[in-house]
Amino acid sequence: EQFEGREKLIKANIDALHMGRDWVRDNMAPLGLQVRRADAVGDRIFIEGNQAAGLGAVYGGATVCAWYPITPSTSLAEAFTSYCQDLRVDPQTGKANFAIVQAEDEIASIGVVIGAGWNGARAFTCTSGPGVSLMTEFIGLSYFAEIPAVIFDVQRGGPSTGMPTRTQQADLIGAAYASHGDTKHPMLLPMDPGECFTFAAQAFDLADRLQTTVFVMLDLDMGMNEWLTEPFKWDDSRRMDRGKVMTYEELEAGRDFGRYLDVDGDGIPYRTYPGVHPNRGGYFTRGTSRNPYARYSEEGSVYVDNVQRLLRKFETAKSLVPAPELRPASAPTRDGVIYYGSTGPAMHEALGLFERQGRRLDALRIRAFPFSSEVDDFLASHDRIFVVEQNRDAQLRTLLMAENGGDPNRLVPVLHFDGTPITARFIVSSITSLMDATQPPGSRPLREAAE
Repeated sequence: EQFEGREKLIKANIDALHMGRDWVRDNMAPLGLQVRRADAVGDRIFIEGNQAAGLGAVYGGATVCAWYPITPSTSLAEAFTSYCQDLRVDPQTGKANFAIVQAEDEIASIGVVIGAGWNGARAFTCTSGPGVSLMTEFIGLSYFAEIPAVIFDVQRGGPSTGMPTRTQQADLIGAAYASHGDTKHPMLLPMDPGECFTFAAQAFDLADRLQTTVFVMLDLDMGMNEWLTEPFKWDDSRRMDRGKVMTYEELEAGRDFGRYLDVDGDGIPYRTYPGVHPNRGGYFTRGTSRNPYARYSEEGSVYVDNVQRLLRKFETAKSLVPAPELRPASAPTRDGVIYYGSTGPAMHEALGLFERQGRRLDALRIRAFPFSSEVDDFLASHDRIFVVEQNRDAQLRTLLMAENGGDPNRLVPVLHFDGTPITARFIVSSITSLMDATQPPGSRPLREAAE
């Protein structure tokens, strides 16, 4: 795949491979290593998270991708291109039913995505932390004008240009509050390529339903490395959720329509697609001085009502995003651990090691932001919670304190940020040291904690 059409390079690499192998065979003693065939993993596939997300975008109905090359997200756009060429070309006409634009920079990329979303297409861009930094003003436009968009953020080390070939979970706060002013954006936090596939497809439903930008937060470890995962499954009866879309028939019948009018209290208005009706339901984007019916007003309450409704919509999102995954310990405990993303496999191994040591930890894997009520319940039912993440500044812990009122004295950071993937050995060593060195703040009798 890498050298297709460049046969001279292929031959040179194969020759170099044989030269190295032959030299070792002739000059070094046998290494004593042997390989034996094994088939203990069951029905599994090897795939990168970026490839999985690209395929999920196809299944999620995306037809527009606008992107600018940046490590480690480039292969996601390339995978989407490849899958579209296989799956999105009309067999009768040979016409491509997709549009892929390599823009001049990240700012143009997100601008194309928002323009496509405004017109009713499902569109996305893929980038990393530096790209999100450049996109923030357009992301704010998507938030306030309520235009669907999806951003795949394949995180790498930061700050600034950071470590493009190293992994981190470095963009959580930057993505959650991207843009200036009062903005909050849903984030999906997949653990492996299997969830990269399903969350990618789900992100487009959420973006349409919520009429906003939705982030899918991968990282370099998950995105660019091959993982062993179960084959993907898809329900062929599933249909896209386009959200609250006003039809021609409804407009023709005279149904009350205000582009930013919340009729049922969930914060989400109805929208139309451009051109749905020749003279009713005009699709517009409003400024801060327009009421739900696009009428001009200098009343300060108009802006307040607008942003308060957007906050209600964010509350509604709590019931729409993937719920957290609870792994209870084998016996009641007042200690817990919270984790997310590519930390998952190492954490699951670590939990098994803790059980063998007789240490009990209830575990909660966060799969999305905003945090649902299950997160509140977990925070309230444990005296000490270790928050494991791969960044320096404990960004998930900060979000838990800011959004859910988590007690900083009870939330103990466990941080890994040297750019290499986190390991079970690191998790066990770090949490064991912290458990031995400290007592849970304000600890209660175990019976009370269990109750």
